Amino acid sequence: MNIAVIGAGAVGSFYGARLARCGHDVKFLMRRDLDAVRRDGLTIKSCDGDFHLKAAAFGDPAEIGAVDLVLCALKATAMDAAEELIRPCVGPDTRIIAMMNGLGIEERFGQWFGPERVIGGLAFVCINRGQPGVVHHMDYGRVAFGHLLDDQQEASRVADLFAAAGFETHVRPSLRQARWEKLMWNIPFSTLAVTAGGVTTDRILADADLTELARTLIVETGTAGNADGCAIDIDAMVEKMMANTGTMGAYRPSMLVDYENKLPLEVEAILGEPVRRAAVLGVPVPTIETQYRLAAFLDHMNRRNAGNE
Repeated sequence: MNIAVIGAGAVGSFYGARLARCGHDVKFLMRRDLDAVRRDGLTIKSCDGDFHLKAAAFGDPAEIGAVDLVLCALKATAMDAAEELIRPCVGPDTRIIAMMNGLGIEERFGQWFGPERVIGGLAFVCINRGQPGVVHHMDYGRVAFGHLLDDQQEASRVADLFAAAGFETHVRPSLRQARWEKLMWNIPFSTLAVTAGGVTTDRILADADLTELARTLIVETGTAGNADGCAIDIDAMVEKMMANTGTMGAYRPSMLVDYENKLPLEVEAILGEPVRRAAVLGVPVPTIETQYRLAAFLDHMNRRNAGNE
């Protein structure tokens, strides 16, 4: 397939490189790493085996043109630029995967490009960017796919593509539920890593109070999701999220990495939108709301101190 990766940071570069390695024509839209990748190629240092790719890197989506599949892995903080970046790559039959964090992502894509084209890709992966042109993949890599209109046949086609590249894949009958379940990790662990003082996930689990706080955040997230029409087994998800995190070691979630680098945080997509939706549904989420206010304040102060605001 002819594939465009829009937002080739750690996630986009990793999944795009694996798709390219198994024979697909993958073009990467890059910003920070553009010159390095054009000069030296893309290096993936992975727990599944390192490899190097002479990647096709571009700085303008118009140079890529229409493709069969767009993999959008932008930060949710770049959502306002997403339509402009994706539009030049969309042809009559293009499908679009939104591999981004947060709630309400696919709905925005559906408004722009038509809901029949849009598939959510929910990646569970431990991954960080290194020096320009280098991605470090520490663990996991599985992806759950769900179609915006819950068309399982459409989601299955994309899942098969990723499975052929060596990934564990799942097709979810409800994209909405898949999104809320992903938040049951992002809300407790990505945000606590910042608000607890800049700590790795193992530090959260090593502290009894932070562990209890994480559990409370997971329960509140699942409760809001069920009020939003999902059927989440909350008790099972609490144990699953805690167990999965326990295998990660000293992992730095992407929100912590962004905070350390004084970059904008995905506060609105991961915390703000769930809080607003819970309010509409009449579901109290006081702990998530507190995290939202803390993370938003820290984000504002962090960027102001760096002169990025």
